[in-house]
Amino acid sequence: MRSFITRGIAAVGAVALLTLGTACGNDREGSTSGGDGAKGFAKNSLVGVALPAKTSENWVLAGDLFTNGLKKAGFKADVQYAGASTTVADQQAQISSMVTKGAKVIVIGATDASQLATQVAQAKDAGATVIAYDRLITNTPDVDYYIAFDNFKVGQLQGQALIDGMKAKKPKGPWNIELFSGSPDDNNSKVFFNGAMDVLKPLIDKGDIVIGSGQDSIKQTAVQGWKAENAQQRMDSLLTSTYHGGKKLDGVLSPNDTLARAIITAVKGAGKPIPVVTGQDSEVESVKSIMAGEQYSTINKDTRKLVAETIEMAKSLQKGDKPKINDTKSYNNGKKVVPSYLLPPVIVTKKNAAEAYANDPKLAPLTK
Repeated sequence: MRSFITRGIAAVGAVALLTLGTACGNDREGSTSGGDGAKGFAKNSLVGVALPAKTSENWVLAGDLFTNGLKKAGFKADVQYAGASTTVADQQAQISSMVTKGAKVIVIGATDASQLATQVAQAKDAGATVIAYDRLITNTPDVDYYIAFDNFKVGQLQGQALIDGMKAKKPKGPWNIELFSGSPDDNNSKVFFNGAMDVLKPLIDKGDIVIGSGQDSIKQTAVQGWKAENAQQRMDSLLTSTYHGGKKLDGVLSPNDTLARAIITAVKGAGKPIPVVTGQDSEVESVKSIMAGEQYSTINKDTRKLVAETIEMAKSLQKGDKPKINDTKSYNNGKKVVPSYLLPPVIVTKKNAAEAYANDPKLAPLTK
């Protein structure tokens, strides 16, 4: 149930049971002044896109799609990636540079959701419209729109896939599981985790699901930087400390495909049976793994659709129109509820992979 937690709170480390749609009062909230695009702007204006480091296939693809799509739409495009080492500082400087260049719209896939308030305020003061892309920017009233796949739903789908996969292997519990969550500087990590726990917690409370290590908080389960080596190291440690003497691991909640493959590598290295492992992003190697019967599931979040809808937002703003949104309640960033456009994610297992990727020229051949 979505009342389990407000999805966009990022500054709070612990899970807070809040009612969705509760907004913090501020004098910018609901305003149509500043950079909301209401007045429109020239067709050949600059649109800036600030993306995080190239840590996954989808971020690499997004950059290419934005570069080509914005140019095709008649805009000047400035697409930048943060560096791998000083990512926060890189992105802060890149956004400031886009403001200086006169960007009318700035699309931000946040490297660190909580450290961009100054740059976003600069953009707003300069009259630019700020669109948070995929990751909500937190603790600032200066974000105009948020566009993403429904990431709380992503977590729910992952939690349900974990249950379904374990039941298929072992019809009756209890099932021993371990939990992994994403990088703590990514607001989505909490959203994915809370969505999954919305599904898993009732069975944990009943004793049908047992977290073998007892590590059940975001802080305990986080994987810094979404790095595969960090996930593999933690899984190695869990296997050594918890799964010995015949104790079996039935499932692992993994928030994305990169970490899922690292977890599976650790399990195989320990010579243990592969548990049910979830994922996200439909990365090529994970789709291959799913078809080979190793990774159990992934989530299809078609980057092509997300980028296309973001460019449509920019086109609406250029014309002086309000962009399309379909959610005005769910994503509270700590200062305001950000008007959002959410796309539906799709769970993918070996059973439905051919159908899910039928229109994807890169992934469709892998499912035959």
